[in-house]
Amino acid sequence: MRILILGGTGEARELAAALLAAGTDVLSSLAGRVRDPRLPDGPVRIGGFGGPHGLAAFLQAQGITCVIDATHPFASGITASAAEAAARAGVPLLVLRRPAWDVHQEWAVVADIHAAAAAVSSWSGQSVFLTTGRRDLAAFAADDRHGFLVRTVDPPDGPQPPRMTLIMARGPYTVAAETALMRAHGIGLLVTKNSGGSMTAAKLQAARDLGVGVVMVQRPPLPAGTAAVATVGEAVGWVERQPG
Repeated sequence: MRILILGGTGEARELAAALLAAGTDVLSSLAGRVRDPRLPDGPVRIGGFGGPHGLAAFLQAQGITCVIDATHPFASGITASAAEAAARAGVPLLVLRRPAWDVHQEWAVVADIHAAAAAVSSWSGQSVFLTTGRRDLAAFAADDRHGFLVRTVDPPDGPQPPRMTLIMARGPYTVAAETALMRAHGIGLLVTKNSGGSMTAAKLQAARDLGVGVVMVQRPPLPAGTAAVATVGEAVGWVERQPG
């Protein structure tokens, strides 16, 4: 058995470590979008495959017997490519996705980043804490009325909001630190994606404590018929049930 883990998340690193400890042949793949990624245990490749056709060819050439997509819940392009490639290559595919955050009644839930930008545009306040990632800044680039506090792991490029303060940091974050940050910048609205997990959940508690509004982008759906689990333990169990 040879497992390809499409990674880049904490769950992917935990899964690689667990499978390697069990003696499984594991190869982790990272997209290469983060300059200094946290690497998992075991062999790692970095970079794209050239779309679903390229990934399917890679699976066959490398003798991959199972694929586990443990990418970010919003990496919908990679997930779609993995589903198509696995079907082409005749290789079982599992998606490992951490549980989403519980949504509170007072939050505004929107379908995508463009809907989030529209919600911010109509908001009457001033200061927005934008934590959706550097690749989504273009959606807010036309908004010159609001001040944006933006937090990213790597420096952004491309169109950006004209009134933007940038912080580069990587979680985990604490409620106390997030509360202090929002107070210091007079934040009235938090815009985030429903990524789930504990690494960045503190901002949501801080927002509730401070009475800060929340615009939450809901997760994109998985490809139809995709098998999915929520924990590393469930993913390990799935591997153990595979033939070979």
